[in-house]
Amino acid sequence: MNLFKLYKSVFSALCLALLSMTAYAQSKADVLDKINLANQYWQTNNKPEVRAFWDHAAYHTGNMELYALTKNETYLKYSEDWAEHNKWMGAKSTDKTKWKYKYGETDEYVLFGDWQICFQTYIDLYHIKPEAYKVARAKEVMEYEMSTPNNDYWWWADGLYMVMPVMTKLYKLTGNKQYSDKLYEYFMYANSIMYDKGEKLYYRDAKYVYPQHKSVNGKKDFWARGDGWVFAGLAKVLKDLPANDPHRAEYLSKYTNMAKAIIKSQQAEGYWTRSILDAAHAPGPETSGTAFFTYGLLWGINNGYLKEKTYLPAAKKGWDYLTKTALQQDGKLGYVQPIGEKAIPGQVVDANSTANFGVGAFLLAGCEMYRYLSNTK
Repeated sequence: MNLFKLYKSVFSALCLALLSMTAYAQSKADVLDKINLANQYWQTNNKPEVRAFWDHAAYHTGNMELYALTKNETYLKYSEDWAEHNKWMGAKSTDKTKWKYKYGETDEYVLFGDWQICFQTYIDLYHIKPEAYKVARAKEVMEYEMSTPNNDYWWWADGLYMVMPVMTKLYKLTGNKQYSDKLYEYFMYANSIMYDKGEKLYYRDAKYVYPQHKSVNGKKDFWARGDGWVFAGLAKVLKDLPANDPHRAEYLSKYTNMAKAIIKSQQAEGYWTRSILDAAHAPGPETSGTAFFTYGLLWGINNGYLKEKTYLPAAKKGWDYLTKTALQQDGKLGYVQPIGEKAIPGQVVDANSTANFGVGAFLLAGCEMYRYLSNTK
């Protein structure tokens, strides 16, 4: 009788383990299905031959992350075709005396970060098939920038995602310590003009610092996508920066403190509103900020910087929103706030609101969710 009970107990345990493994496998497969669906929809409906400006380049950071995960050659070719179309350059001026960096979409704004984020993908493509021309312009531009006395290149939150990872990737590629030194110098300038020490969050730029600027309800106005850019950018910096870098603790501190602040303002439905601390300012779901936050949280969990018990519930809720509300059945990713720089009361953001950078952020989040499930026993 006792032996029978033992066999029954063992059999039950095996059945439960098998069911658990099956559920785990299905969950992991479901994540992969959803990120492939979104990426294939985007690539089917959008040609790669577009300029190397920030919005397209932000998409490619996600596409390259998904290629790293899947080794899907179609994804690789899409980014290669984009890079070739742009001659492996951002803004294309060759006259350094005319190079500018405040805001501009013409070829003279070589030093403006929105024209430099493309270098992230070019460097990634170089590592897949090393050919010097792929990173020649990136080195030329960033080395020139570092040779100047200026330190105010990153004057808006988005710029931290656009360029910080370029610096760490080039540091890793070249071993030139100046990349680390200037990364820190430029980052500290950015902190001095748009970091709120109390809330541990970033204003989009100096125009939005409280109390000079307030939300419609008189609160501090932190733009979700802006803080999403910073949070995701810090994750990418920590990924590539050497463990013994003298300034690593500064980036880690900002990253972990942002994580604490971010999970406090998540809505019950899993998304973050466009103005993080004033949900009534521009109510309703928004995908790009939510995707970057979800990516940053999952990356931290996967790499041991954030406690799973504390942060996984928020990451899962974010992923549920992204896949059950934002992602449409055909693969279109909705509820992405259009290009802008702030939360706008009354702006319509719905299931038809999509954008390249939003898809890129979604792919980043999905790849980290897949990795989390892959590491789950």
